[in-house]
Amino acid sequence: MDVWLLSLALASYGVATFIWLGYVWFQKETLYLAGGWTIALGWLGHTLALLVETVATGFFPVGSFSAACSLFSWTLTTAFLILNWRYPVKVLGVLAAPMAALLLSGSLLLPRPPEIAPILQSFWLTFHIAAALLGNATFALAFLGGILYLVQERQLKAKKFGFFYRRLPSLETLDALNYYCINIGFILLTIAIISGSLYAQYVLGSFWQWDPKETMTLIAWLFYAGLLHERLVKGWRGRRAALMAITGFLVLMVTFVGADFWQRSYHRFDTLGRLP
Repeated sequence: MDVWLLSLALASYGVATFIWLGYVWFQKETLYLAGGWTIALGWLGHTLALLVETVATGFFPVGSFSAACSLFSWTLTTAFLILNWRYPVKVLGVLAAPMAALLLSGSLLLPRPPEIAPILQSFWLTFHIAAALLGNATFALAFLGGILYLVQERQLKAKKFGFFYRRLPSLETLDALNYYCINIGFILLTIAIISGSLYAQYVLGSFWQWDPKETMTLIAWLFYAGLLHERLVKGWRGRRAALMAITGFLVLMVTFVGADFWQRSYHRFDTLGRLP
C-alpha cells in the first residue's frame, strides 16, 4: 500500500510542478492556489505512506538509502509548505516541487533491502537522520532562493525588466528568505551533529571517527556558521550570501549522496548494518 501512496505523492509533485510553471507564465492566483493544494495532497499521501510503513515494520523508515531519499523528499515538502504559509515566495514552488519529485523518484527506483539491521531501527538514529534531513530541506529552500536571487539580480543589472523580473520577488524578499532558512537549517544541522556524535559514542565508543561524511558535514557546518557570523557581524547580504547558500547546499549534497558510495565510510547503510 505504501508504494501506491508514494506513487500518488510522486504524481502530485509532478502535477504541482506543471501547475506552478503555469502560474509563473500566466500569473494567475488560481494557479498558485492549485499548485499549493496539489503539493499538499502529495504531502498527505507521502505522510500516510511513511505511517503505513512505520506501523508495518515497527520502526520509522530511515534504514536504507532509498528510504533516506523518500524522507528527504518529505522533509523538503514539509519545509516548503510551512514556509509557503509563513513566508510565501510564490514562485519557489516551481523549483521545490520538481526537486521533491526527483528525490521521491530516486527512492522508488532504488532497491530496498529485504530486512533492516537492528542498529538502524534505533530511535536515536532515527532522530539523528530526521534532524539532518530537516536541516537539509531548509538549506535546500535557501539554495533555491539563492538561485532565484541571482536570476533577479542579473535582470536588474542588465536592466532587462522583462519576463523574469516581473515574476520574481524583490531582492530584499529573497535575501530575507535566505537568512530565515539558513538560521533554521543551522540549528537543525547542529542538533543532527550532536545527536549523531552521542549515538556514535554509544555504538562505537567514540564521539567522532573522522569518517568522510562526518568530515564533510563538519565542513558544511563551519561554512554555514561562517555565513551567519558574517551576516550578523559584517552585514553580508545579497549576492555573496546567495552564492554561499548555494555552495553550502552542494557540499551537503556531496555528503548525502556520497556517504553510500565512499568505501571507507561507516555511514554507508550496509556498513551500519554490520556494526556491533
